[in-house]
Amino acid sequence: MEVLFTYLFYVFIGAVAINVCYYIFFYGFAFAKAKKNKPSYLPPVSVIVCSKNEAENLRKNIPHWLAQKYSNFELVLINDASRDETKDVIEEFAAQHPNIVQVHVENNEAFWGSKKYALTLGIKKASYEHLLFTDADCYPTSEYWIQEMANHFTGKKELILGYGAYEKIKGSWLNTLIRYETVLTAMQYYSYAIAGRPYMGVGRNLAYTTHLFYEQRGFIDHMKVQSGDDDLFVNQAGTKENTAINFHPDSVTVSTPKKTFSEWYIQKRRHVSTASHYRFRDKFFLGLFYISQLLFFVMAILMLSIQYKWEWVLGAIGLRYLFSWIAIGVSAHKLKEKDVAFLYPINELFLLFFQLSIFITNLISKPNRWK
Repeated sequence: MEVLFTYLFYVFIGAVAINVCYYIFFYGFAFAKAKKNKPSYLPPVSVIVCSKNEAENLRKNIPHWLAQKYSNFELVLINDASRDETKDVIEEFAAQHPNIVQVHVENNEAFWGSKKYALTLGIKKASYEHLLFTDADCYPTSEYWIQEMANHFTGKKELILGYGAYEKIKGSWLNTLIRYETVLTAMQYYSYAIAGRPYMGVGRNLAYTTHLFYEQRGFIDHMKVQSGDDDLFVNQAGTKENTAINFHPDSVTVSTPKKTFSEWYIQKRRHVSTASHYRFRDKFFLGLFYISQLLFFVMAILMLSIQYKWEWVLGAIGLRYLFSWIAIGVSAHKLKEKDVAFLYPINELFLLFFQLSIFITNLISKPNRWK
């Protein structure tokens, strides 16, 4: 029995060591400085928004996009075969603003329900080389959002990863959990990009050039995957040379969060199913991080229950939380989400098993269309 306990102890220490190494790696973003570039030339920009049954959000957010202080931009509004008043809202604003470009998508039997098909039509309709993407339920936190994203198109940089936050709802633990998960995801994709290995971005705040889009043959390699117009494209196209990150406060967008667990569960199922199409290298390192977290909790509970070398176990647990809390806390503060760090241990544990349930569910059935 002593040999078995010793073996389990070393497994636990191994999980702690892997966890600590990952969180030290995430310090790459936690302690990074926001760059405020001042290029001599800012390119014309096409802001692209794909909408499906988003009439209410468009009425609210189109004025925010049009109010941007940028000398030369157009707003490409895509109506992806909506059943509500989305088309009417777009036409109403377009009649008053000449820099709005309308794209109305009809149902196509081969690509029905595919956001990527709708986005491709919007990109083809865009007048400019530099594209900036957001969602219909998103609004920028600053009138300089376009400028802050566009001024990172310097040198060979053709792909800009931004941060897409969620609105804060007081008194809602679900909202805190959603925002914690958003910070954790951003901390990871920013850190990997800083290390020269970009693997994902979020369509709520993402920019790239038409040159890069056509060089990658658009979304053709994953057109049949329902989601992934953002992260799968970045996973395919992003390199150390062509990718820049931007987390300056003026570059952030804010989205409307899900209000119920069932809605958020459906959304996360779609996101998790997309990750299975990442490059093997990215799946391996992301999977190793998740497994080491899960193993840490399982083994910590087991080792404390049998009280084997409990002083060492408690010390290792404390060390792991020290490194992780620094990474999460500093990253959350940097992204103006510092309140999510207060419930970090609870949110981390819940999110781990929440994701485990999603993995199991996705093995049984695949998520449906994007909307």
